[in-house]
Amino acid sequence: MDGIQIIAVYEEIMLVTGKMLVAAKNSNWDELAILEKECSVLTEQLINTDSKTVLSDELIQKKVKILHQVLNDDAKIRTITEPWMERLKFIR
Repeated sequence: MDGIQIIAVYEEIMLVTGKMLVAAKNSNWDELAILEKECSVLTEQLINTDSKTVLSDELIQKKVKILHQVLNDDAKIRTITEPWMERLKFIR
C-alpha cells in the first residue's frame, strides 16, 4: 500500500468508529459488535502494511489527526459500554 491508501484505511477506521459510537449511544449492541469486527479487519490491514510505508509530513499530520478522532470516539464508546459490561457481570 502507498501512503494515500494507508490514509484511506485510517479514514475508514475513523468512519467505522464514528458508527460504533452511534451504535453504543443507541444501545445497539449487535451493530456495535459487527462494527468492531469491521474495525478489527481494517486495523489488521494497517498492522501488515503501515510500518513498511514512509509517509510524507502532510500524510503524517493527517494520520495523527485521524488517530486523535478515533481515540476520542473510542473513549466515548468505553464510557458508554463499560457500565453496561459491569451490569452484565451480575446477570446470570
